[in-house]
Amino acid sequence: MILVCGGAGYIGSHMVRYLREKNKEVLVVDNLRTGHRESVPEDVPLYVGDVRDMSFLKRVFSNNQIDGVIHFCAHSLVAESMEDPLRYYDNNVGGAISLLSVMRDFKVPNIIFSSTAATYGEPKTVPITEDLETVPTNPYGETKLAMEKMFKWADVAYGIHYVALRYFNVAGAYKTGKIGEDHNPETHLIPLLLQVPLGKRKEAYIFGTDYPTSDGTCVRDYIHVMDIVDAHVKALDYLEKGNPSNTFNLGTGQGFSVKEIVDMTGQVTGKPLPTILKERRAGDPAVLVADNKKAKEMLGWEPKHSNIEKMIASAWLWHKNHSEGYYEQEEILCSFKWKRRQTENL
Repeated sequence: MILVCGGAGYIGSHMVRYLREKNKEVLVVDNLRTGHRESVPEDVPLYVGDVRDMSFLKRVFSNNQIDGVIHFCAHSLVAESMEDPLRYYDNNVGGAISLLSVMRDFKVPNIIFSSTAATYGEPKTVPITEDLETVPTNPYGETKLAMEKMFKWADVAYGIHYVALRYFNVAGAYKTGKIGEDHNPETHLIPLLLQVPLGKRKEAYIFGTDYPTSDGTCVRDYIHVMDIVDAHVKALDYLEKGNPSNTFNLGTGQGFSVKEIVDMTGQVTGKPLPTILKERRAGDPAVLVADNKKAKEMLGWEPKHSNIEKMIASAWLWHKNHSEGYYEQEEILCSFKWKRRQTENL
């Protein structure tokens, strides 16, 4: 059985559905502070609790035969991490300490870890390879790098093998539009842009127009969420075959500027987006584009869904059919006094 920590969040909920499609047994741990119970299929056990709570985790592990862990739980807002770094260390690093401790005690051998391109900071060369120097420019990236180093030493000391997957910019939604990205507050570019054609905001903001790029705006590598979750399955297979712990970039190798994403979003929705130019945000590197050769060669991974236009279109399908995100579903479920069949609290 695979434990997905943070399985009610954006990427985690897609991970759970993909594992079920692969006929894997799955259970979810999530504190539901940013995740949504409605995103988790009803036939998947959902345990509501915090990964920093070791007594809670021990009860989850005691009640289930867990063979591997996929770990998504983390605070992930760059600007927020600059304002409150201690909160990020407490949640991100503290949660990883508790999880690894319980995995050690229950002899669970493998973990796939959600890391980030923010570990690189301002890269000296682009595209970015895994052996590039890691000098994060914000506490979010620092906490993820600290977690990577902790996983390394846990492997040495306890034999817990890991794969750290350094994501670039994740976007898109499940093919049917049934689940998608729903954050409050929303900070990711594509869902923010889609709020304009939905009438939820009047214009889009562009932060920084003086970066050393072709049009002065930040350049990012966008990767579809379904390509991300496919890489996790392949990484788990990689460890189960006895391969050593490793780190891989997950991106397409192609960068798009903020202005290009604004224009493409207007084309996909059929509604041009008015924009307001703002000053740079603290901690934002100019260009982040992946070299993904290592993941392709060692994991046999290939991004198949990450055409930028189709990626935005899949996100648009989710958002236009769920303009209030999961809130509408929550209201309906509450009105019928809906109760989950699986155990929620231990």
